[in-house]
Amino acid sequence: MNKHLQQVRDFHDQFGIDQPDYPETMHLSDMDIVMRQALLMDCGSETLKAITIGDLAKILAGLVDLAYNSLAAIACSGGDVVSTSVAWRQDGSVLPVMEVLSDKINNCASGECIHYSALYNICEQLARGFINADFDKAFNLVHNNLMQSAGSSVSAGRDYKQRIAKETLPPAPDLSDALYE
Repeated sequence: MNKHLQQVRDFHDQFGIDQPDYPETMHLSDMDIVMRQALLMDCGSETLKAITIGDLAKILAGLVDLAYNSLAAIACSGGDVVSTSVAWRQDGSVLPVMEVLSDKINNCASGECIHYSALYNICEQLARGFINADFDKAFNLVHNNLMQSAGSSVSAGRDYKQRIAKETLPPAPDLSDALYE
């Protein structure tokens, strides 16, 4: 199992978010896919805003949040991260970054593990190649912050308002230490 996926599964266990036992798989319901897409679109919007202002720490936080949310969808379906080929044009422009992130987020509307995996993989690649950051360190900082946050272990079941509130990631801690000089 992917190490970051295991961390997300641990988060789900601690905070009572339903997920099948690994490696049992299930399809996400239509409403789960809609909820996941809403969370991804929120994170994508914040990431693109950070790119607009050129704040590397916020860009990294956005990429990690996108990766975390894509892994949460995989965990809730019981799957594992699928190796995917991801590419983006490195021409010094931010438009290819915006295009690839938007496309990968849009593809997740299928609810398929392969598309959530592709989003996770491109976030990892962009963190390393676009902003020159230590993705693993940043992911661990965000995960540790989440695990220390207060939360309830009561499952929200089908109440999507409660589930969205429970699964919306709080602001990331300062990730400046994960940026390479």
